[in-house]
Amino acid sequence: MGVRIGYKASAEQFGPRELLDLTVLAEQAGLDIVAVSDHFQPWRHHGGHAPSALTWLGAAGQATSRAVLGTSVLTPTLRYHPSVVAQSFATLGALNPGRVYLGIGTGEAMNETPATGAAFPDRKERRMRLAESIQLIRRLWTEERVDFEGEYYTTSRATIYDLPEQPVPIYVAASGPLAAKLAGRVGDGFICTSGKDPQLYRDLLAKVEEGAEQAGRDASTIRRNIEIKVSYDRDRDYALTACNWWAALALSPEQKEGIEDPIEMERLADANLDKAHTRFIVSDDPHEVVARIEPYLELGFEDLVIHAPGEDQRRFLEQFSSDVLPLLRARVDG
Repeated sequence: MGVRIGYKASAEQFGPRELLDLTVLAEQAGLDIVAVSDHFQPWRHHGGHAPSALTWLGAAGQATSRAVLGTSVLTPTLRYHPSVVAQSFATLGALNPGRVYLGIGTGEAMNETPATGAAFPDRKERRMRLAESIQLIRRLWTEERVDFEGEYYTTSRATIYDLPEQPVPIYVAASGPLAAKLAGRVGDGFICTSGKDPQLYRDLLAKVEEGAEQAGRDASTIRRNIEIKVSYDRDRDYALTACNWWAALALSPEQKEGIEDPIEMERLADANLDKAHTRFIVSDDPHEVVARIEPYLELGFEDLVIHAPGEDQRRFLEQFSSDVLPLLRARVDG
């Protein structure tokens, strides 16, 4: 399949129609993947958005013809029952053969607790729920009349009646070793995000391989997907300022874990505005951007999903596709 370069459709930042228009532009610009975030509530209360990813993906499939579409990431454990996710992605796969993947993770309090009223589980329970949900989704995609009685989920004579001819791959997101091992054991792909300690990626990939080995799987068949945060603009000051909307990403896991209210998340993010750029490759030099993406290619990542922070995504797509994308393609193909 080779290396694919994609676009992060930030549902926290743009409404459904604008996000759809940007997705069409990304495909026209030559990008191979569109990965949409799945939020019930955005990082920012003021000016934020949170369109339904499941509904939006149906429209995106019809508005595009080539780009692979997926979630980065959806949580199939609390807000969604795994059976609903299995049915939805089976339909998406049938409508868009070979163009859909299900990217999943353990979730965030701000999306799960307000929508359900349930307490946000600890990390171990969230991971156990995710593993069980994958088991149930796969059974629903491969068996009829599924009776399932797990620790967290139950079905009775459940059947998904409309299945795609080509199975929808499941990509598992991980930022820690145990979730990475889970991706290796049961995932078709592994998802992580850029801008952290380089040793973390080596450790996570090692755990993916360890999980695959324990399950008797070939780790080389597990797709390695990374969201790479890039603020590129021919005006470097503009590129730097564009990061401010995403200051929440610079918060530590301890700072934001358990926060349920976008107003509080926005307050914390704005208090750390001077760190907003630290998760992004910020540059006005296309060669520098490619050079800073290079380490991820050397680690073996095959799907590079570019997340641009600015409000003017059309400006980014025009400049990135003109200045950076040809150099990145040359590096990948050369």
